[in-house]
Amino acid sequence: MNYLEFKKLYAASSREIAREVFLQNRETIRTKKEKTAVDNLEKIFNAVFRITYKKGFQAMSMRDLSRETGMSLGSLYAYFTGKEKLLNIIQTQGWLIIKKDLAKVLTTSEDPREKLRAVIRAHIFLSEFYRPWFYFTFMEARNIKPTKLKAVKSMEEYTQQILTDILVLGETQALFKPGNHELTASMIKAMQQEWYLKRWKYRKLKVSVDQFADHLIDIIETFCLVKKRAATCK
Repeated sequence: MNYLEFKKLYAASSREIAREVFLQNRETIRTKKEKTAVDNLEKIFNAVFRITYKKGFQAMSMRDLSRETGMSLGSLYAYFTGKEKLLNIIQTQGWLIIKKDLAKVLTTSEDPREKLRAVIRAHIFLSEFYRPWFYFTFMEARNIKPTKLKAVKSMEEYTQQILTDILVLGETQALFKPGNHELTASMIKAMQQEWYLKRWKYRKLKVSVDQFADHLIDIIETFCLVKKRAATCK
């Protein structure tokens, strides 16, 4: 599946994401009219991403956000109690995007080789479509308070465990070579993150998201596949 095909099946609009956030937090959001709340949440998230891309979330003030959205400070506080709550909302939604769609991708094949390819592509494709969410989630994870950090680490471990489990399953079927699958999964994840953290580099090289995903899969399969199977898996 290429990026455009994946996008048609899995991508949600910024408005759909804002609606999900509203539904998940409607008990604490003081604006009860759904359309108004969704409109403003979409506006808030887009403004946060623009501001923090330039100077970081910690340097962003509520007045910065007020100016960028055109909303009063009082209106902003109708959606979250402060910057920590806003950070938590965005981080939570960023991880939910990954978890929900990876769960769907995992059901598309029982073959460990196809599962591995699908998961690698899915993570890269999701990070292309939802780049502001991925970039923000990665860059601001260090600013989460210790009480919330456990949940973030748990999600990081969840996506890495998916890769590890696929590699282990492939080894039991004599498709993948024995090895330190946890370490391999960790390195795959780091290479997936390379796409959205250093997008400028690959744009300069004129590498498309499909080319990046295919190349990464080739590298991983060259390293992981049992040699007698390698020739038949491309």
